[in-house]
Amino acid sequence: MGLIILALGITLNVKTGLGVSPIISVAHVAAVIFSLPIGDAAFGLYTDFVIAEMLIHFHLYRKNDSLPIRSMLIKDALQLPLSLIFTRVMNVFEVLIPQLNELPATYFFGTFPGRITALIFAIAATGIGAAASLDMRIVPNPGDGIVQAIADLSGKETGFVKNIFDGFNVTLSIVIGLTVAGGIVGIGIGTILAFLGVGRFVSLFNRLCLPRLKHVLTN
Repeated sequence: MGLIILALGITLNVKTGLGVSPIISVAHVAAVIFSLPIGDAAFGLYTDFVIAEMLIHFHLYRKNDSLPIRSMLIKDALQLPLSLIFTRVMNVFEVLIPQLNELPATYFFGTFPGRITALIFAIAATGIGAAASLDMRIVPNPGDGIVQAIADLSGKETGFVKNIFDGFNVTLSIVIGLTVAGGIVGIGIGTILAFLGVGRFVSLFNRLCLPRLKHVLTN
């Protein structure tokens, strides 16, 4: 459920026409440059994230050899088939959800207030979906798994790390867009609001729901 909600949030963020979600911004630039479906470009990006997670987990194991490194690496590797399914779900949402900024103004979601409303929902869905899938500590979406790995490495709170990582992705997207595409691609007010809001929704969800989820998982 968390992954489906996350896929919906990321895709809807793009469909508002107000800017893409930070976590998918690099993939969006690649999709525009190479004329790829957003889900296919995201799968390539997620593969890089999985490799980075494996390196971080191996580094943590070298510092603490009591960590279950085999199971950690297996979970990392399982993110690849999971992300393949996840990005196919994104492609489905991409087809099902219309481009809101191309709708007639007679439709509420075709107006600027309607698109802002959809953007708020997209940001909430992205944060809640990410937190729900991460809290299960099974096989997360690579975009969130890399955030969790960095949080484990740094000892910082997941929501805070999410904000920093999103900022890095936005900066990288701007650099790639300016140097390769000749301009900024997909970055807008929606990107900035998602950068500020997704991590906060992760923290809010964990504050409200994580104790209950831990109770359920331990019973």
